Amino acid sequence: MANLADALPLEGSFQYGESTIPYRITCSERLAARIRVHIHPDATIEIECPPDTIKPQIDLVIARRARWIWRNLSEVREGRQHVRPREFVSGETHFYLGRRHQLKVIPESSSASSVRLTRGSLEVRLPVNDPSAVRRRLNAWYRHRADVYLSERLRIICADLPWIARVPPMILLKMRKQWGNCSPDGRLTLNPALIKAPRPCIDYVLKHELCHLNEHNHSPRFYNLLDRCAPNWRAQKAELDQLAELLLADT
Repeated sequence: MANLADALPLEGSFQYGESTIPYRITCSERLAARIRVHIHPDATIEIECPPDTIKPQIDLVIARRARWIWRNLSEVREGRQHVRPREFVSGETHFYLGRRHQLKVIPESSSASSVRLTRGSLEVRLPVNDPSAVRRRLNAWYRHRADVYLSERLRIICADLPWIARVPPMILLKMRKQWGNCSPDGRLTLNPALIKAPRPCIDYVLKHELCHLNEHNHSPRFYNLLDRCAPNWRAQKAELDQLAELLLADT
């Protein structure tokens, strides 16, 4: 039987009670043997597996974890119902480093625009009070702050990890379903929306990706390494998963 890498992309579905639950399958060279099930903030399901996996193996994993998948999928769907689309007008709250800040849009007589974090508020000054312009200006500010903050945290964390000889290159890329990834050549790609997350959650994402510089998989060795450098990573991951829909909204 051909392996999955020869037939990507693949999709499938399974029955749970009266519900038909779709999923997609992706292959990862970083996985040594284990098949992993991911439930993303947008309520999609991804089955991640090694390239030599065959379909019956996936069916078996889904059958064993069907109840878990349904329970967590229901929680994600319930959380999405409470996320309102941002309108980018004064009075809304927006996140920065895990804290909510009230947005204040202030008309500016000059052609200049600026964003300032002050007294628990995010002040956006623009020549015109246009929500689409506010969104563009605010997202540019977030990206700049992400570049500055993440670069500094990356430098500090790398200094404490013995397997890292130099700080790896970092790029920012808007992603719908990932906070970060590490390429086989050691480059980190980080989601600029990560700057909205609590500081411990940011450190967890950075340490997770930096562990991949030593273990390019999700093997037990990888998780042992993550346990050593980030003992509280499970709680931080759970908090980040809970906040994901809010933090990624309208970025």
